[in-house]
Amino acid sequence: MKNLKFALVNVMIMGLVGSLTGCGGTFEGTVGGTVNGLAGSTSVTLLNNGTDSLTVNTNGNFTFAKTMSAGAAYDVTVSTQPINQTCTVTNGAGSISNFNSSNVTNIAVNCTINISSNNYVYGNVTGLASGKTVTLQNNGTDTYKSSGGSFIFPTPLAVGASYNVTVSVQPSGQTCTVSNATGLVGSSTVVQIACQ
Repeated sequence: MKNLKFALVNVMIMGLVGSLTGCGGTFEGTVGGTVNGLAGSTSVTLLNNGTDSLTVNTNGNFTFAKTMSAGAAYDVTVSTQPINQTCTVTNGAGSISNFNSSNVTNIAVNCTINISSNNYVYGNVTGLASGKTVTLQNNGTDTYKSSGGSFIFPTPLAVGASYNVTVSVQPSGQTCTVSNATGLVGSSTVVQIACQ
């Protein structure tokens, strides 16, 4: 009788182990994360394990379409960099967890602008009276206060990105107008601010 009980217990244990192993083997997870710093009108192409390709053209979440079995290794790299930018991958390598609902979501792709003189919006302010200043803005955010002469906005932009220079604060007693106010970064167009 004891032998029969032990046999039944062993069968139950083996069945349970087999079921758990089966569950772990059949689970498939996705590989993804977030892209940050990607300039407008550009894209970055990612590879998983050198073959599964994904092109991303906006900042935010991304997920490779191909799923991977539990325990499988992944390795996400950049295959094609965006124009005038460099993207790096953090947490790009690992393996799919054996637990259900363990999709990979923590891969970070961070893109930065390759800085050169072509990445800045610049120009000249003329006619500004001595001791006065004019405050300029590019795209409504980047600000520069000029007392006359040459100026350059401090924030670099990707080559090909659009700019829009406006006067946010006029000098007292004068009015400044902008020529060549809009265009594309890297076009060598000089913004002109004329004050009267």
